[in-house]
Order: sequence, then structure tokens, then C-alpha cells
Amino acid sequence: MESKLEEAINAWHASVNAGDLQRAADAVGDPIIVLGPKGAGPITPEQFADWVERSGIRLVPRSWHPVSERLMVVEEDATWPDNQTPTHVATVFRVAGTKVTAALRLPDLKSALELAYICREMAASE
Repeated sequence: MESKLEEAINAWHASVNAGDLQRAADAVGDPIIVLGPKGAGPITPEQFADWVERSGIRLVPRSWHPVSERLMVVEEDATWPDNQTPTHVATVFRVAGTKVTAALRLPDLKSALELAYICREMAASE
């Protein structure tokens, strides 16, 4: 049986990989915090759906690394329409309820795990 955390992250991947803009918007919180090569910050679900459409990214999960009840790092193979050779990345996901509220993409598993542990400790000290 999947946890709520895994269910939300699987729904996020399914919507992104299908290029389903409505499902992508529905899979995320308002706002969703993003981090990627072009910057970081909060965006709306509609802006997230726009990114899904513009980027054409596909992310195939390869390994799952639970950090807390709300945080998970997923190592993924990323491809884009103009580059079908998979690039290994890792994303820190934060989930609230059934929605992904943060998707922080980093270039490798080590840096994603380091960031996730920092996020966990910051949340625990509030």
C-alpha cells in the first residue's frame, strides 16, 4: 500500500509525463515552490502547468528516498523533446495532503539528499 506521500508524488509524475496540464495544475499546491536550472521560488498551479507544457520534460523515477512524513527525494532520469538521452537528476518533493507543495530539482542524489535533510531539520526546529 502506497503512502499519501508516494501517491501525491506518483500523481505529479503521471501528470507531468503525460503533459496533462489540468492534472499537473491539480497535482500541486498553491503555490508550489520550485527549484531548477532557471531559478527558484513560488509559482501558481497555472504557472506550473505552463512550465510542463514549455519544457516537455519527462521524469522517470529510479529510486525513492524517504526523508520524513512530508519529504521524499526521488532520483530520476530526465529527458526533453530536443534531448532524448536521459540525464540523471534528483528532486526533493514536499507534500501536504494530496498535493506536491515543493519540487526542488537538483543535479544529483547527494545534493538533493543534503537539501532535504536541511529542510527537515528547519521544519523540526520551527
